[in-house]
Amino acid sequence: MASDQLLRGLHVAVTRPASQAENLGALIYQHGGKPILFPLIEIAPLESYQTLEDQLGKLAQTDWAIFISSNAVAYAMPHVIRKYGEIPENLKFSAIGHQTARELSTFGIHQVLTPRVRFDSESLLALDEMQNVANQTVAIFRGEGGRELIADTLKSRGAHVYFIESYRRINPQTNMDILKEHWSQGQLDAVVVTSSEAMRNLIEMAKDSLWLHHITLCVNHERIAELPRQLNLKVLVAQAPGDDAMLECLSQLVK
Repeated sequence: MASDQLLRGLHVAVTRPASQAENLGALIYQHGGKPILFPLIEIAPLESYQTLEDQLGKLAQTDWAIFISSNAVAYAMPHVIRKYGEIPENLKFSAIGHQTARELSTFGIHQVLTPRVRFDSESLLALDEMQNVANQTVAIFRGEGGRELIADTLKSRGAHVYFIESYRRINPQTNMDILKEHWSQGQLDAVVVTSSEAMRNLIEMAKDSLWLHHITLCVNHERIAELPRQLNLKVLVAQAPGDDAMLECLSQLVK
């Protein structure tokens, strides 16, 4: 199959934040598909940054700074620079994946520990550097809420852990009417979901809608697939992170 027809005629909704969906949408279009940008998450500033500013005072006595997402870098690092004038020399940096590490490089941070295979909490915790952390202090940079796995695991290994939260996630949608209409017109085959929160938003808003049981959910991690599988929805999991792997996942739906 020619690469420009990899997704020929496939109608795909992309639920990433609008600012992060354009590249995948363009790739779907270039490969013959029909993208529908339908963000189920948007990234927003915190209503108050006082707690963040208070937590930043601990960085001078912190060993590791772990960044959970590129958004955590973009929203928190300007505050770090303003407070300290430069990157605290005592800090070692770790990131959940290469995209987050690249974001750190824009602030002059180039030595960043990242997982080697899957870019998730489990893979980060499996790294040798994360094993012997007893009596070390770890700051986890993230948005409001989120998984506790990294914090709980590092605490069990004897580390002192605290969070620095720098943004929040909101759902910009009020209903599923657009996706329902696309499906009723035969113009919705798949929905790309790349975060657990977006999946929860989708399922909570769609509830028992007929169309949700007739499309395929394409996700980028087994963890995101757990909830829809419990509801007997059709799910495909990309074999790797990144847009190329998602395109390959979507291509399985082309008849």
